Amino acid sequence: MKSCFSHRRCLLFLNIAVAFFILTAPPLVTAAVAPLRVLLITGGCCHDYAKQKDILKKGLEERANVVVDQVHTDDTSTHPPLAILGNPEYAKGYDLVIHDECAADVSFDYLGLQSSAHGPQTPISIHYTDKESPIAKGSTDWTTINEEHYNNIHVFDSAHAIAHGVQMFKQKDGTQKTNDFVVAWINHYGPKQTRVFSTTIGHNNATVADPRYLDLVTRGVLWSTGHLNDDGTPAQGYGPAAR
Repeated sequence: MKSCFSHRRCLLFLNIAVAFFILTAPPLVTAAVAPLRVLLITGGCCHDYAKQKDILKKGLEERANVVVDQVHTDDTSTHPPLAILGNPEYAKGYDLVIHDECAADVSFDYLGLQSSAHGPQTPISIHYTDKESPIAKGSTDWTTINEEHYNNIHVFDSAHAIAHGVQMFKQKDGTQKTNDFVVAWINHYGPKQTRVFSTTIGHNNATVADPRYLDLVTRGVLWSTGHLNDDGTPAQGYGPAAR
């Protein structure tokens, strides 16, 4: 996704084929145990969003007290026609928005990390580098199936890494190369310090369906909305039993 996120045009240019963004919307006045309302936006080039949107919805709703609504396009270009993004009020009524799109020609800017390319599809070893973060608390390192691993040109001061990924592969000249990049992070965006969670993992259906991936994303959802305890457990009323 070539991104200069929408709230701050062209301050950050990101070139990334797929990224997962969670942005909190304005707070709502709701009962303490009312489910969080989540808007999931999917579509674009190169990946099976038609299936992944349903994997994500099911996985999130099983793990937390959330209701996920979907906006999806089957367009496979790098500039998918998501008309909802032309409406400045598209997040109204939602507690947070998840962007899971491959849109290399669409610009955004709240990410907090700049990237330009990915390597081959080979497994990535995921290492939680901040094990004290509520998002990572109690989680164990793991290795994905074949996945795209994105470089880090710059991690902004407002961002904080949660996990790194290490990918080893043989180059065309026969030499071995190792890439070690941030793959999951949080960002505090803008003057209101809006909470944003992002990950560049999750290009293939088996990865998106992996319980370890869904656990990570669920914690990102709860952290972004202020419903994740310091020990990594959901705040009261926002765990799966509350549904």
